[in-house]
Amino acid sequence: MSPHSRRTFLKRTPATLAAVTATSSCQAQDNPPATEAVRPVVISTWRHGLAANDAAWKILDAGGSALDAAEAGVRITEADPEVRTVGLGGRPDRDGIVTLDAAIMDGGGDCGSVAALEDILHPISVARRVMEDTPHVMIVGDGARQFAISQGFEPTELLIDASRLDWEEWKKNNPDYRPPINVENHDTIGLLTLDKNGNIAAACTTSGAAYKYHGRVGDSPLIGAGLYADDQVGAATATGWGEAVIRACGSFLVVELMRQGHSPTEACRLAVERVIEKNPDYREIQVGFIALDKQGNTGGYCIHPDFDYAVYTPDGGNQLVVPDSKL
Repeated sequence: MSPHSRRTFLKRTPATLAAVTATSSCQAQDNPPATEAVRPVVISTWRHGLAANDAAWKILDAGGSALDAAEAGVRITEADPEVRTVGLGGRPDRDGIVTLDAAIMDGGGDCGSVAALEDILHPISVARRVMEDTPHVMIVGDGARQFAISQGFEPTELLIDASRLDWEEWKKNNPDYRPPINVENHDTIGLLTLDKNGNIAAACTTSGAAYKYHGRVGDSPLIGAGLYADDQVGAATATGWGEAVIRACGSFLVVELMRQGHSPTEACRLAVERVIEKNPDYREIQVGFIALDKQGNTGGYCIHPDFDYAVYTPDGGNQLVVPDSKL
């Protein structure tokens, strides 16, 4: 029996079915059907999120799922060699090797991720296979590569000439292999979706910090740090210096702050303040959060200026937004 079949079987045992039936009855009482149609929304980090939003929106506008839209959106960025911080064309680690991290999560709590993945163009799709076809949440390193190839993903050379030249130039001036930590070091696309059925999803994918130590993993593939989604509340994702986000469990914190009644923007602001509290070097790093709540409201906040994000709504189309910053 495959892991996926085993999970399905476990969900269908009599005791489990009884529990699900009872839970569904309670949910039906607590959450009556909405009387108005849900208006879909996409929000993603950075200017390169505009193209990702376009792809995600086509799926949502046609009535597709939030999860499908989130995956399709970030695949655009993964395949764009002009985006030097994600996927193909991403800058390598200190040893000249491109390693990729990604995670995907739906609002029901299912999630999957990969980290330190080499030679695979679309880590977000591998992460979804981890979620749907294994009993695990995360697979890393060579194991993730082996899993991807077993699932039919073709090995791909990810280090393009421009990134190789950047790495060779960096080596001349950084004999100690110290990764750069500065406000320009944004290395992620995170994308959040709300579909017409009111379901939420999140996706996050990155090549990580440029010239990092080989094997370093940031926040992006960590559920609760790089992203988090909850159909009862909303979703959040982070960008910037991953170590700082990890210390604050940043995206989970944003969602929990929205659960307490804070707006997406206010929740992101409070999470940034928590990051600052946990990271005394906050003036030397950038961290930004974006969030989407169950009603389709969006927001963002960051430590330093020069962070932007893209929002696609039925009324406004696809637009860049510059959020407030702490400094």
